[in-house]
Amino acid sequence: MFAVEGDTLYSAVDSKRKSSRMLRRIENARARPDVTILVDHYEEDWRRLWWIRVRGRARVLDDGGELAHALTLLTAKYEQYRAEPPDGPVLAVDVTDVREWTAG
Repeated sequence: MFAVEGDTLYSAVDSKRKSSRMLRRIENARARPDVTILVDHYEEDWRRLWWIRVRGRARVLDDGGELAHALTLLTAKYEQYRAEPPDGPVLAVDVTDVREWTAG
């Protein structure tokens, strides 16, 4: 799940059960902040396929005002987060490049 504001994409570590709070994607972003995110959409009707690829520079938000703002954006967008707000860090990606494709 993600929210976008301006040129920044936010994705939270939600409260779903995990084997560890130290997720690989978060630790990878800390170690190598140049990231690529791919979102694709599949349907049986292949004319409706699409994908979008976002590249940018990642930052891990552990606390502070931007973290609170990102969580506000995410809880406004997703009902699941209103019922059970994320309590982990948020990945902020400052987008530098966007590519997209649609089959139709």
